[in-house]
Amino acid sequence: MPVPRKPRPSGLNDYCPVALTLVMMKCLEKLVKYFITSSLPASIDPLQFSYRHNRSTDDAIAHLLHTTLTHMDKGRGNYVKMLFVDYSSAFNTIIPSRLTTKLEDLELHPSLCDWISNFLTDRPHKKQERHYQPVRINGTIVERVDSFRYLGIHILQDLSWSRHTNSLAKKAQQRLYHLRCLRDFKLASKVLQNFYTCTIESIITGNITVWFGNSTKQDRQALQRVVRSVEHITHTERPNLQSIYYKQCQTKARRIVKEPTHPNNRLFSLLRSGKRFRSLKTNRETEEEHLPAGHSGPASGQLMNCGDYSVYSGYDVHNNIITS
Repeated sequence: MPVPRKPRPSGLNDYCPVALTLVMMKCLEKLVKYFITSSLPASIDPLQFSYRHNRSTDDAIAHLLHTTLTHMDKGRGNYVKMLFVDYSSAFNTIIPSRLTTKLEDLELHPSLCDWISNFLTDRPHKKQERHYQPVRINGTIVERVDSFRYLGIHILQDLSWSRHTNSLAKKAQQRLYHLRCLRDFKLASKVLQNFYTCTIESIITGNITVWFGNSTKQDRQALQRVVRSVEHITHTERPNLQSIYYKQCQTKARRIVKEPTHPNNRLFSLLRSGKRFRSLKTNRETEEEHLPAGHSGPASGQLMNCGDYSVYSGYDVHNNIITS
């Protein structure tokens, strides 16, 4: 089933093919996934966030931003360069024979390796200032852009969150129409609340632990207005975004602390009393000195994009100079 990637698709590459798998097949996939992941060795890359217990896009984005800001805080003039690589038609580029060899190296059962190889064989998806030298990949100049969508989060060149929160507010407002229709059909309040939780709250609170703390007051108010509209429609009181943010941060922190192998576990160190954790230090003077007006995060990056490859290249913190 083709799903459009953009509001107005103009070609086949603007659609994302989605396969509707049978329920029994989905259950089988979960069982096989659990068996495979439980058999993986402990030496697996700690920065592997996908398909691992107690890992999520929140962790990947938080680790990325923390590493970026920590490096910028270490000295005046520091900047950050990152490379985002997105493989085109990644499913089609898998070579089953090589995958089977790697699975066997992980000491998975040969029958399971053969079963996975057979499943992937012949099952393709539909394909689809200062001046610096420009960044090139295989001779192609990387295009500079103002933002990059990373794991569902819009990262801007100044690390502000207005574009992301505006996008969330727009999506939520569109779904309010359906909530009003359900109210007009005289559905029970419980049904309206479930609809809000599944289709609206899940959107405006997605990865909230990453962006809400550094968003502006105006951005938070725009999202909170959506919550107030829901309260008016359903005639029920809903938790505000600030309380949801605190609750999710506490839950996330507890999970990270309990897992020593988590990449961000080292960020939590106890004070001498052994009862409270040490607060992370940040160079607020450096940040405030170079912030654009109205922003609550450091000006620190310019985004670049080239075909299926994207480069996130940093500003010099002091001179707002693009690096390559």
